[in-house]
Amino acid sequence: MTQVQGTATDDRTSLGRLIGAGLILVGLVLLALGAYLGPYTYATATPGKLTVDTCTVDYKYRTSTSSSSRKKTKTRWCYGTFKSTDGSVTDLNAELKSDALHQRGYVIEALKTGDTTYKLDRGWVYAIAVGCAWLFGALISLAIGFFATVTGFPFGQASGQGLFRTCLVLVGVGAVGLTVSLLVAFFA
Repeated sequence: MTQVQGTATDDRTSLGRLIGAGLILVGLVLLALGAYLGPYTYATATPGKLTVDTCTVDYKYRTSTSSSSRKKTKTRWCYGTFKSTDGSVTDLNAELKSDALHQRGYVIEALKTGDTTYKLDRGWVYAIAVGCAWLFGALISLAIGFFATVTGFPFGQASGQGLFRTCLVLVGVGAVGLTVSLLVAFFA
């Protein structure tokens, strides 16, 4: 009795399906991150105001491996007193990554997101736009992953034009939605 081994095409189709399953997993992680980094973080943060004592700039130099140039990045930090809107939380040693250098006494709308972490309060529109950007990025990964899992693509044969068109439309919707969400987040 002879036993027939699987063909190379079957092995490659299995690899395509495995890659598709990995992309689906990546899409689910992106969905969870979008929900957490967008609306959930904003809803659970403590809103308040940070009164600036001082602001500094941290310069960091990175040496690029592809060239001999050094790239300089600068991060602005403001330090001061954070007081929540309802008055329940006061932190005399708050630090916040800022978008600009501010004078002593300047008041910044801030969110307390952890025990010692603060970020700029950009509002619900920004939080929802960030969540949607992650969601639409996840949609791209999920659509490609679903197509690869069902068909074994890129190594297998496409099982149906309808599935391909549907996944292509979902990737297009994801790309447009991601672009619009990032634009809303940038201008919010």
